[in-house]
Amino acid sequence: MNQIVPSSGKRGSQELVTTDNHQEFVTMFIEGQMFGIPVLMVQDVLGPQKITRIPLAPPEVAGSLNLRGRIVTAIDVRMRLRLPRRNPEAGEGMSVVVDMRGELYSLRVDTVGEVLSLPAAKFERNPPTLDPLWREFSDGIYRLEGKLLVILDVPRLLDFSRSEAN
Repeated sequence: MNQIVPSSGKRGSQELVTTDNHQEFVTMFIEGQMFGIPVLMVQDVLGPQKITRIPLAPPEVAGSLNLRGRIVTAIDVRMRLRLPRRNPEAGEGMSVVVDMRGELYSLRVDTVGEVLSLPAAKFERNPPTLDPLWREFSDGIYRLEGKLLVILDVPRLLDFSRSEAN
């Protein structure tokens, strides 16, 4: 039987699912790049949602949405990673809802992929060639066949006290 335990040695406070020396991640894509977050953090995956803009919020905060009676803060991950704005012709995108200390956040991305179970031994720390801003929000990477999976550190991604002034 597989035992699920938090992995050790991570710098953020997010839990990684480790099953028989494998870690499980929900994958998502932004601008063709694959990102992952630990599966235990994910509460829901949503299609396009009506987002209400929040006045005076940082540009990375897309607004808020109502999820079954709960107000959820929507974060535009593209803006957070300083990627170009989404082409309106590409559609609305999707959201991955995460729970952070009892608060729900919707991480707005282009598309959501599948859950990957990856060998913990293949996990690598951030390479020096990774964009410095991405290194700030990343726990590390997995090199997959022809793709790079960047593991997002969700607590750091949602920590706006560390944001640079624009």
